[in-house]
Amino acid sequence: MTTVLPDTGVGPLLRDWREQRRISQLELALRADSSARHISFIETGRSRPSEEMVLRLAEQLDIPVRERNALLVVAGYAPRYAQTPLDDPAMAALREGLDRLLAAYEPYPALVVDGVYGVVAANRGIALLLEGVSEKLLAPPVNAMRLTLHPDGLAPRIVNLPEWRADLLAQMDRQIALVRSPELRALYDEVAAYPVPARADATNGPEPERGREQERPAAFALPMRLEHGGRVLSFVSSIATFNTPMDVTVAELAIETFLPADRETAAYLHAHVPS
Repeated sequence: MTTVLPDTGVGPLLRDWREQRRISQLELALRADSSARHISFIETGRSRPSEEMVLRLAEQLDIPVRERNALLVVAGYAPRYAQTPLDDPAMAALREGLDRLLAAYEPYPALVVDGVYGVVAANRGIALLLEGVSEKLLAPPVNAMRLTLHPDGLAPRIVNLPEWRADLLAQMDRQIALVRSPELRALYDEVAAYPVPARADATNGPEPERGREQERPAAFALPMRLEHGGRVLSFVSSIATFNTPMDVTVAELAIETFLPADRETAAYLHAHVPS
């Protein structure tokens, strides 16, 4: 659904986006093949931008497509981007492609989330890591942030929880600044208020098996160090989104993959995730 702010004109909204992006009127004008004078007139309401100009400015300001729809409506135009539910037949090819991608990544964990971290799809690598998570957190709609940070979720088993939690909250904070989503803000406030479970050893976690020295996590990225089956598994994550999305639903999808940060983690997953 497109959110519209009826008391705010398109000019002030565009100005807010420009200032958030720390771009001057002149720089935006050069990017959009316009003039600083015209940009100023649009922002102050002295000039009504054409539909093409709204879209051109939104493109140069990297405004999310949901918010582009809102800008168009405020400017007096029809929304340009559809919002198609994932269970719509038109999305069948997308769903099948995502399922193939997740399956191909096994035994390593991967999942797809929407704009408020609702889990759209996940593979068997993720299912393995969720063993022991409270059933109430696994009941639909499942949310990745709640699964990770809730005291009844993964949080008690994340060895470096303070660092990982801080990274996730910072990620959400950056996203809130980008998309201005009340739902995302409410989720942030909820998960940020969760108590942080205490650990007997918040640095090293469970001891490795006798006679086997566990490899330290990779230093090239902050790992998530998760206790599972009496050992600590280490992962680094990456997030991928769709280029040039033309649908709000697709624009807000993100594919998160977890790469083993050491050989022991990789071997453990190969041994425990069904092939």
